Amino acid sequence: MRYHGDQAAEPGMLDFAVNVRHPRPPAWLTELLAARLTDLARYPGRDDERAAIQAVATRHGRATDEVSLLAGTAEGFALLPNLRPTLAALIAPSFTEPDVALTAAGVPVYHEVLAPPFGLAGVRVPDAADLVVVGNPTNPTSVLHTREQILALRRPGRIVVVDEAFADSVPGEPESLAGESLPDVLVLRSLTKTWSLAGLRVGYALGAPDVLARLTATRPHWPLGTLQLAAVAACCAPGAVADAAADARRLAVLRTAMLSGLWAAGAEPVDGCAPFVLFAVGDAELTRKKLHVNGIAVRRCDTFVGLNGHYLRAAVRPEWPVLVEAIGALR
Repeated sequence: MRYHGDQAAEPGMLDFAVNVRHPRPPAWLTELLAARLTDLARYPGRDDERAAIQAVATRHGRATDEVSLLAGTAEGFALLPNLRPTLAALIAPSFTEPDVALTAAGVPVYHEVLAPPFGLAGVRVPDAADLVVVGNPTNPTSVLHTREQILALRRPGRIVVVDEAFADSVPGEPESLAGESLPDVLVLRSLTKTWSLAGLRVGYALGAPDVLARLTATRPHWPLGTLQLAAVAACCAPGAVADAAADARRLAVLRTAMLSGLWAAGAEPVDGCAPFVLFAVGDAELTRKKLHVNGIAVRRCDTFVGLNGHYLRAAVRPEWPVLVEAIGALR
C-alpha cells in the first residue's frame, strides 16, 4: 500500500512512473520562491497564509472559510481519521494513501472494486458507510466520473471525499466539484503534479467550515512553510490558472497520440482524462522488468486494490514514442 512510483525510477532512466508533469517548475515560479529564501528565518506569516487562502477561494469561487491549505493531498488523506468515520468505503482501484491512513487509525475499510472500464455505473456502497472516498479523475485508472455519479454517493450523515489531485489536467474541469459549496462533500486538490513541486508538497481542501475544522483539528502550528504558502498563492493566481488550462489542452492532444501508439504496440490502454495512462499487457511484471533493463521506468499496478498482474501505468510525456517502441519490441 505504501509503494510509490518514485521507487521505480533510478537516476538516468526515462521516467514514466512518476506523475509530476514537467522535469522542473517554470522559471517564474522558481524565481518567486528563491526570492523568499531570506524570509526563512521567520515563522510563516499570517499575511502569507491569508493571501494563499484568498487565492484558492477566488480561484474556485468559494468563501475563505471553505479553504484549508495542505502539504499536498496526501496530508489531506492522513487527516481523514479526524472525521471519526465508523466505516469508510473506498472506491477502488484508487490512490492507496486513504487506505493506509484509515487502516492505521483503526477505521474499518470497505473496498468497492470497480470492474473494467472502471466507471461508477452500478456502484454499490454500504448504507452504513459514513465516509466515501473517490478519485476524479482516478489514480491509477485515469477514469473521469461525472458530477452526477459522484453526487449520487451522498447520504444523510455521510461525507463524500473527492480526490481531485489531477482535476486541473482535464480541459475545462467539467466534472469538478471544487466550486460547489456542499455541506457533505470534501474536495482535495493538489498543485504538486501540475507545477512540478513534489519536493515542496502543496495542495488544499475545499469543504464546509465545520468539516474542515474537524479535519484539521490535530495539526500543529504553521503546518505549511513560507515557500509552500507562496507557491499556493502564485499557482492559484489567474495567470497561473490560465497557463495550467493551456497545458491541460496540450496534454490532452499528447494523451490521444500516446493511446493510439499503445494500441498499435499491442497494449490495451484504458480511456480516460488524466496525465497518465493505465494499460494492460500480457505479463505486466515481466514487461516492467524488461523496460527497466532498457532504462525505462513505468509504474507497477499490482499494489492497487482491484488490479491484477496485467496492468501498468505510464505518465503522459512527449517521449511516449520511446515507450511504445520498447513495448512493441517485446511482443
